[in-house]
Amino acid sequence: MALVDRIRELATSRGADYFGVADLTPARDFIVAQGGEAMGEYPRAVVMGIVLLDALVDGLPQGDAQGKILYRHHAYDVVNAVLDQAALRVANLLQREGHRAFPIPASKRVDDARICAAFSQKLAAHLAGLGWIGKSCLLVTPDHGPRVRWISVLTDAPLAPTGSPVEERCGDCNLCGAACPPQAITGRPFRADEPREARLDAALCERHFGEVGERTGTPVCGLCVYICPYGRSQTMKDGGAGEGGQPPGHQGPDRYK
Repeated sequence: MALVDRIRELATSRGADYFGVADLTPARDFIVAQGGEAMGEYPRAVVMGIVLLDALVDGLPQGDAQGKILYRHHAYDVVNAVLDQAALRVANLLQREGHRAFPIPASKRVDDARICAAFSQKLAAHLAGLGWIGKSCLLVTPDHGPRVRWISVLTDAPLAPTGSPVEERCGDCNLCGAACPPQAITGRPFRADEPREARLDAALCERHFGEVGERTGTPVCGLCVYICPYGRSQTMKDGGAGEGGQPPGHQGPDRYK
């Protein structure tokens, strides 16, 4: 069995709903600027994603304390732990096969000033062809929208990329921006040559999380995750999409880039 197939099988057995391999070389400058030269040494990333439970996400607009606590537990703590375990298993497999492997934590900030992690999970998923970066600064998949949490394992293994970046499909939709309580989402579509700040005021988002935490005891928002038409349950999707497949009419935005 080919190495990529063994990795895919392992990822699936560890709970991954999404799997891909990204060619990181086109984005090396950005990767180095965010995480340093050590992150730029790896030309590939194995990407895995787990879909969040609709019942948890769909309860976010109610704003009750119990819903926030359960969302925080299952959609953050539990899913992150499962992803971290899967990444470690994949990294171990790659190392046993003689390759370098560096698992990136599912959610771990390393720079408070820039509000970012050492590496962008959504960038890897985008380059692997699993979705596009939406106006919310979240990775949006065609079938589950932003209701997916991601993890990556950087490697020098000569794995063939599984896809290429998906073209942005948000169109004129700006539901995430309208739903954002602090109005941190500008509504500007993703452009690779523009900084994150063109789309998201991460500091404003961060401040809102802190205020929610002080008020409720659980720093959870997630309305941009909830509202995206691409992520609604199938029943909601059956309400219809606009012409050309455009939608009608969290963890919050990816503050860790």
